[in-house]
Amino acid sequence: MSDTISRPRIPVSVLVQTKNEEAGIGQCLQALASFGEVVVVDSNSTDRTAAIAQEHGARVVNFTWNRRYPKKKQWQLENVNVANNWVLMLDADERPSPELIDEIRTRLSEWDATAVAVDIPLTYVFSGRHLVHGHRVVKRALLRPEHVRFPEVDDLEAPGIGEVEGHYQPTVTGTIAQATRSIIHDDVDPVRTWFDRHNRYSDWEAYLRTNPASHSSVSRLRSRQGQIFDRIPFKPIAFFVYSYFIKQGWRDGQAGFDYAFALSFYYWQIRLKTREILRQRRAANQ
Repeated sequence: MSDTISRPRIPVSVLVQTKNEEAGIGQCLQALASFGEVVVVDSNSTDRTAAIAQEHGARVVNFTWNRRYPKKKQWQLENVNVANNWVLMLDADERPSPELIDEIRTRLSEWDATAVAVDIPLTYVFSGRHLVHGHRVVKRALLRPEHVRFPEVDDLEAPGIGEVEGHYQPTVTGTIAQATRSIIHDDVDPVRTWFDRHNRYSDWEAYLRTNPASHSSVSRLRSRQGQIFDRIPFKPIAFFVYSYFIKQGWRDGQAGFDYAFALSFYYWQIRLKTREILRQRRAANQ
């Protein structure tokens, strides 16, 4: 019997959010055998996502968005009954590294006594390569649901995001701990889907920047570093210099360049779409 199966399961419930993720959901679920419970929260998938989840022993809960708040992440925290005090929230293209699983197993009792949420670094796989250098982010993914909330921001009319909360961390009442090991973000879909998603995300970001109330509500949820970075001029160029040169993304070879350039292009899209919206408004008011 494998060590993973013979050792006691970690008393954490994993919530995996999905929508038509049959290509990658199996890889995600295979990595979760050490946890006490796995729940797939599915948004009416039309492929085999739900069936694959059940084949891997996961419980499947369906979510249908009513175009209001709460959106999907907060809805899970409020409506999915879980067996454990801690939940690990993942997307279908994410999985905990073996090292992170060991860290959670080792440190959970410590966190249980001192924290209500844990920020976990993300390691991206891009163009088939694990990126070790370059721009890195953390995800507030290990949570005590009663102490955490995804805020309601003024974006229900915004294009590009829809049923899932945008790019901001949940707010926390209590202490936030830091994990040292990472969640692996490994999207198995073709690279064109990365550009498809970020084209939608840039629609959302441009909407925020042209609607002060929306932008202000989301900006407050970002870190101080994120707020400063959001305001710097020539952001696409600045980001590329930061990620590729200062953070040594070049050490990841071609994939490191491609990732830094792709994200720079994403920030350029946001600025371009923002200018277009403002120009159209000025023209309409003349």
